[in-house]
Amino acid sequence: MIFLHPIWFFALAAISIPVAIHLWNIRKGRTLKVGSITLITAASQKRSLSLRLNDVLLLLLRCLLLTLLAIVLTMPLWRQDNNFSKTQGWILIPKASLKEAYQKFKPMIDSLIKSGFEFHYFDKDFAKADFNKVLADTTLHHNSYASHWTLAQQLNGQIKPSLPVYLLTSNSAVHFTGEKPSVSLNLHWQTFTPADSVSTWIAKAWLTNNGAIEMAEGVSHPSGTFYQNYTIRSGDQSTNFTVRSDSGKLSIGLKNANELIPVDTSTWRFAIYADKNSIDASYLKAALQSIIQFTRHKAVVKQYTDANQLPSQQNWLFWLSAKPVNKKLQSDNMFVYENGKTSHSNSWIETESDQKIALYKSITGNRKGFAIWKDGFGNPVLSLENQSGKNRYHFYNRFDPAWSDLVWSDEFPKMLLKLIIGPATEPNSKYDKRILSDQQIMPNITNERSVSIGKVTEHIDLSRYLWLLLVLIFFAERWLAHRNTSKPVSKNG
Repeated sequence: MIFLHPIWFFALAAISIPVAIHLWNIRKGRTLKVGSITLITAASQKRSLSLRLNDVLLLLLRCLLLTLLAIVLTMPLWRQDNNFSKTQGWILIPKASLKEAYQKFKPMIDSLIKSGFEFHYFDKDFAKADFNKVLADTTLHHNSYASHWTLAQQLNGQIKPSLPVYLLTSNSAVHFTGEKPSVSLNLHWQTFTPADSVSTWIAKAWLTNNGAIEMAEGVSHPSGTFYQNYTIRSGDQSTNFTVRSDSGKLSIGLKNANELIPVDTSTWRFAIYADKNSIDASYLKAALQSIIQFTRHKAVVKQYTDANQLPSQQNWLFWLSAKPVNKKLQSDNMFVYENGKTSHSNSWIETESDQKIALYKSITGNRKGFAIWKDGFGNPVLSLENQSGKNRYHFYNRFDPAWSDLVWSDEFPKMLLKLIIGPATEPNSKYDKRILSDQQIMPNITNERSVSIGKVTEHIDLSRYLWLLLVLIFFAERWLAHRNTSKPVSKNG
């Protein structure tokens, strides 16, 4: 037996309360009626205290009541080891997809159950269950996004390698994360594509300079996930989207759908201080303008020649100067030219598209934060450091063709865009409908037979039984207490 919350055993100290009450319960003396007291000699008064337990059965019931209550609060589970000798094999299906898996593999499952295969949930602990009762259960099982590969790895070593295991799951990519495992199992893993294999949702929406709403609609199906931008102008009635305004806050959603997401009405504010590097600033401004034109997001780009005129609370501050940054300047994101020794380089800047951008010079010295852009040797060209909730980007290069071909590359605006809007994120698991092939899913099967077979246990919750016993003892205690109080008091005549 195991207890999930053993700290509640401290509640057993409450047993001392009924014991103390029973010990303190002093009986009243009985009155004896006599004819005369003249012949009774006077005696000195003496007091004595007798600690005696009265109504022992009632005391035991009350102590048992408190003991059971403490045990119930610890959430006891009974561990029962499975016996492999009596089973022909296992069938494992996740709870969330049990009924759909049965529809896809009904003849095979019926045949395996009839031949003596045990049904187990494909979840942690691999609990055994009666398949017919489980199938009749109409309770909605919530999706569990534990990696199927992780569970398969946990199953390895807990069951005999020779025992046939039929694992029936969906082939949704969302259930397969991490590294593909190597297992020593007689595994037959069969998959199916879920019925709801296409999903559509709004990933992001923002306001443009002309007051229109730009939004990115995500569509996911078995072959992949794609995004498409739409523009919704004021008064457009032919749209497939619903726009709402509540207290001045815009939100948008798919028509006939309950889920709405807020529209980003903020304005990107870019401040550039270039000092003597005005050419660098021109390349940067051109890249920012192309980003604004592509995203159509509300934005303001301004260049300043006087550092004292730089406004505070900018989304981005590009400090393209060798001068040290004024510590009073505040910005959500600060992009800073780093100073140090200039060294010639015969390397390149790595990009996500595997395009190599030639690198001629770089700043050497102390590198701060973690690398965002790297050269061909793995050294940071741009690193990120978080300072009191603000992002500070350290740039060990220059927006100058003499330093690199970065400003000439069509990757330059893309790399800046990723900094501004953040890296592309995977769709929410409830929208992701991508699938994997059986070859991609199947773990690597090894021929190792010297695997230590652990015991697979079932955990039976004892709480319901203890609650029933608790109620019965409570009623017995109340009945006994009421009976004792209703007894007539005997008197000596």
